[in-house]
Amino acid sequence: MAEDLTIHSGSKKEQYLALLPQIQALVEGEPDLIANLSNIAAALKEQFHWWWVGFYLVKNEVLVLGPFQGPVACTRIQKGRGVCGAAWERQETIIVPDVAQFPGHIACSSLSKSEIVIPVVRNGSVVAVLDVDSELYNHFDTTDQQYLEALIRNISFPPI
Repeated sequence: MAEDLTIHSGSKKEQYLALLPQIQALVEGEPDLIANLSNIAAALKEQFHWWWVGFYLVKNEVLVLGPFQGPVACTRIQKGRGVCGAAWERQETIIVPDVAQFPGHIACSSLSKSEIVIPVVRNGSVVAVLDVDSELYNHFDTTDQQYLEALIRNISFPPI
């Protein structure tokens, strides 16, 4: 039986500082990438109550939907398309306060209002992206960027 990893109170920074070591302990020693990404998405969604949290994996030069928590999502995203494709192409985190203002945004859900996408870079190439959507405008900031990037750096991503 899985244990409850969430810390529901405190500042955003305090929540990350409490949750991220717990996520690290949860995935440490587990070699299965899909199992680990599933638990990471679930822990983040449970803690922060974001609209959608998930991973897209680079497969055959396209982002393919991986483990996620939230409503049904787009299945495939081309490089450079939408926020996920742009983060993949640029190899950098993108924070979008209002997705309607992002050129070429892919609207998987009209309820999504803001987004942060963190590319997972290994050996100079993006192997996946962590995508987080909120139903609130301007929900993500540099605190999210700092801690989500740290999480991604510390998770083992074997070749996909």
